[in-house]
Amino acid sequence: MKDNLTGLQDKSYISRIWQGITSLTSGLKLTLVYLFSPSKVVTQQYPENRETLHIPPRFRAQVEMPLDENGNHKCTSCKLCEKNCPNGSISVLVTKDKTGKKALGKYIYRFSQCTLCNICVEVCPTDAIIMGQGFENATTDREALDLTLFKMEGL
Repeated sequence: MKDNLTGLQDKSYISRIWQGITSLTSGLKLTLVYLFSPSKVVTQQYPENRETLHIPPRFRAQVEMPLDENGNHKCTSCKLCEKNCPNGSISVLVTKDKTGKKALGKYIYRFSQCTLCNICVEVCPTDAIIMGQGFENATTDREALDLTLFKMEGL
């Protein structure tokens, strides 16, 4: 009986060695294909390829507040982005302009808290904010991720 058990263990051991060899050869085969036909390689050589790097249009990075050609923003201080933000990463401070109308005083965006859910952009009725394309945001200072997207002069 002991000899029979040893024979089964030997077969299992040999089959595992065979599986390892076939796995190794299939991996080496793929490596050799990429070595001799580099046009099939899909690896991006970042950061050397920054000029040619293609970022998909639906990529979500930090929120931005674009300005029009006159240097004005579209924000009406409705605070819908602040109210709909699930974790409070947006603060809209409202003030009055020279004519006494409600105006945007300060727009604070805390990127360190943002989940990049895009809800703030979707609820904005005037398309005053967008999800940007910048992805290089590494920092050792958390305070650097608290961004003031807009600040009225004199505040």
